[in-house]
Amino acid sequence: MAQNWSKSSWRSKPALQMPNYPDAAFLKATEERLASFPPLVFAGEARALKDELARVCRGEAFLMQGGDCAESFAEHGADNIRDFFRVFLQMAVVLTFGASKPVVKVGRIAGQFAKPRSSDMESQGDVELPSYRGDVVNGIEFNSEARIPDPERQIMAYRQSAATLNLLRAFAQGGYANLNHVHEWMLGFVENSPQGERYQELADRISETLGFMKAIGIDGERNSSLRETDFYTSHEALLLGYEEALTREDSITGEPYATSGHMIWIGDRTRQPDHAHVEYCRGVKNPIGLKCGPSTTEDGLLELIDILSPENEAGRLTLIARFGHDKVGEHLPKLIRAVQREGKNVVWSCDPMHGNTVSAGGYKTRPFDRVMGEVSAFFDVHDAEGTYPGGVHVEMTGKDVTECTGGARAISDDDLASRYHTHCDPRLNADQSIELAFLVAERLKANKSATASNSEKAA
Repeated sequence: MAQNWSKSSWRSKPALQMPNYPDAAFLKATEERLASFPPLVFAGEARALKDELARVCRGEAFLMQGGDCAESFAEHGADNIRDFFRVFLQMAVVLTFGASKPVVKVGRIAGQFAKPRSSDMESQGDVELPSYRGDVVNGIEFNSEARIPDPERQIMAYRQSAATLNLLRAFAQGGYANLNHVHEWMLGFVENSPQGERYQELADRISETLGFMKAIGIDGERNSSLRETDFYTSHEALLLGYEEALTREDSITGEPYATSGHMIWIGDRTRQPDHAHVEYCRGVKNPIGLKCGPSTTEDGLLELIDILSPENEAGRLTLIARFGHDKVGEHLPKLIRAVQREGKNVVWSCDPMHGNTVSAGGYKTRPFDRVMGEVSAFFDVHDAEGTYPGGVHVEMTGKDVTECTGGARAISDDDLASRYHTHCDPRLNADQSIELAFLVAERLKANKSATASNSEKAA
């Protein structure tokens, strides 16, 4: 266990972005109830994810992390989970087949309920109320009653997470992820789009390959790697009382794990090295993510790496870069060089969403060309530095929403109002998500070709 750490030691540190509950006794009783509930995930699963991320760290696999900006109670349904999962599978297939690399699949799901806010208060007209902090804390409705932080919402979030995990495990292990179903994953509204045509061509090639494999005796029905997949969950560890209540000691190793999700991350607003969120995360043995924004300095990043990954273990720490499409070249190279100079084992991932949010017609949106631009710049920098671009981290949905402008369907500012459903930040729709996957696959393929060429020259 980390030195001088306990699952409650964060309580002695300053804690930003935490809600102010009016009834402390009710909050304490709720956290005690949660502490008696079964774990949502298991320590062995978190260790398996860390092993997979170690492969990413070595350049042998690629991390795809994505899902809702903030899960909601109102939109919890089997169809929504299924649509998200099958778009995720489509993206993974595009990446795996296009780049010839295994894809580590990590969803922002089954726990992504809390959201940091830039201000404690929100105004509409002359009315000012506490900001919406996610369904696990308060309601999105703009009235004084809904905006009061309610501990009972943590119980609701736990139960929704458990139900979501149950369905995801069934999809991943029960046959839905079988590669023989690669054509059936197509969503109706994507089918007739340019991305649908590209995916259809790739699916045809996969089917031909599977047919050949079956002809020579490799049957997908008897090969688990062709009919099942590993799928992990993640969320920002923002509500630390909830995280503490779901921290468990592994019966095999005796080490503490956050059992609220397989991977948890620290946001750009809560990564102060002497504050509560870093204190909590340094002690649990799960894989940890760390958001790195424009204010991240080389020395500050190295300090956090030493705190969060003192044993420098591959797969323990993922650095999630989020700068904005026009700021990657200014900030990312110096961070990469500092990490390389000190020999730190980390996964580098790109979050092209949070630095590219703009306002249009009263809506928050993200221009898709900026999202794509940040991903391209991320790959460009890693190519120049000779390092491995290990993953992408996106906010996405399986629904036909109009929240991010641009893409092959050319969603305009005027289109935003038609299907703007997010509870928080704008998400890529399924068509845009698959388009992004094709871009990443092309860059990974080019990266692999360049690496092979350099190896031949060296030989």
